Amino acid sequence: MRRRSVLTTILALFLFSSCRSANVLSSLAPAVDVEGRAPVRWTLDEELAKYKVPGVSIAVVDGGRIVFSCGRGVLQAGGKEPVTAHTLFQAASISKVVAATMTLRLADAGKLDLDADVNRYLRSWKVPASVVTLRQLMSHTAGTSVHGFFGYAADEPKPTLLQVLDAQPPAKNKPIRVTSVPGSETRYSGGGVVIEQLVLTDVTGKPFPDLARELVFQPLRMDDSTFEQPLPEAMRARAARGHEEDGTTIPGGWHIGPEMAAGWMWTSAEDLMRWAIAVADARDGKPRPLLSRTMATAMLTRQKDLYGLGPLLEGSGRAFAFSHGGNNPGYTTQITYFPETRQGVAILVNKVGADLLIDEIMRAVASEYGWPAHQPRRVRPAALTASELAAIAGTYSLQFPGAPEPTAVPVSIENGRLFLSAPPILVHEELIPLSATRFISATWGISVEFQRSSFTLTYGDNTFTATRATARH
Repeated sequence: MRRRSVLTTILALFLFSSCRSANVLSSLAPAVDVEGRAPVRWTLDEELAKYKVPGVSIAVVDGGRIVFSCGRGVLQAGGKEPVTAHTLFQAASISKVVAATMTLRLADAGKLDLDADVNRYLRSWKVPASVVTLRQLMSHTAGTSVHGFFGYAADEPKPTLLQVLDAQPPAKNKPIRVTSVPGSETRYSGGGVVIEQLVLTDVTGKPFPDLARELVFQPLRMDDSTFEQPLPEAMRARAARGHEEDGTTIPGGWHIGPEMAAGWMWTSAEDLMRWAIAVADARDGKPRPLLSRTMATAMLTRQKDLYGLGPLLEGSGRAFAFSHGGNNPGYTTQITYFPETRQGVAILVNKVGADLLIDEIMRAVASEYGWPAHQPRRVRPAALTASELAAIAGTYSLQFPGAPEPTAVPVSIENGRLFLSAPPILVHEELIPLSATRFISATWGISVEFQRSSFTLTYGDNTFTATRATARH
């Protein structure tokens, strides 16, 4: 009887988990639910087709354990090889938090001091005319240059790490230098993480991929993860190819580069969640930790602004989360973990610019598992008159950073509702009125505020201003 009872319980848990994962995959959500309207929901397959995304890998943690992981789609557009839970994706900038974990493990072992001048450890190169620390490099407060790296195609010459640091051919980046007072500001810098990578290899005398395997991948049984370049043949066969925004495959399948710690790790969604669980468990003093409680706590403590030692830190109380996203040529990635509720998700996509899809998946997970954040925002729309809408409608001119010329942005009225199109961010996006001048976009959750002859568009830390180009309707 007892054996039957145990088997029945296991089967019930499996069926319950399967039901919840099915709910997630059929309930992708926009940023906003509007009171008085039926909630808008999509299936994952619908959204993969809509955004022309070849494949995605998802792993969900609830109660401190991985409750489901899956792959959807294919390794390469037009191909038949399916994405599975063990398909490899480039982690992009999520690589930085794994590098930070390696640094903290060596600090735990007494081999590194986070607050010492890194030139004390560097043997093969020195930071020119500056004193910076590992703590500053890991928290993006060292004042170092170079935001990120685009890598090199398979058939391109590839620089050494020292050539990258000094911008010597065939490196494509600018020199990595300290260009503002260390500690004075937060400025995201992949260049600073490259210096961190060199510290690790100079101190240990080991190749970076070997060190990552020893310090992180093997202890956590992250069997689908590596920094090796090129990929070992056995792993190459199950690697998702990267895709451009138009859906074409990256020539050669993907880019690689010597700036491994900054963005060239290969991994699976499951492996990333093993890392997140281990960091949270170490902070909570659980047995057999990867890091000491002191180091894990430091990693998850804001150093300046929103960065800890590696991860981005947001929220407070139950809603406190550590996270990191990534964008490489051909890949978009995200990991988020709530240590207080022991919940999280990792999402890996083999297409650049898939942030909206990732947000939709995250909201589906948040709703199904009752997360303290990231669920769709529920709003009550303000009732605007036809004349109030007409006063806003028209064509505006919006200058996006880096764009060669302003974008014409039409604001139109359709069946008594307001719509705005500002590609590539907003494409025929409904604006839900919160007042006569304040709106929120239905899919992205972007704030839009209209003035007499302009509007401001705010998303995260970015604000753009558009000026009226035509007379009001």
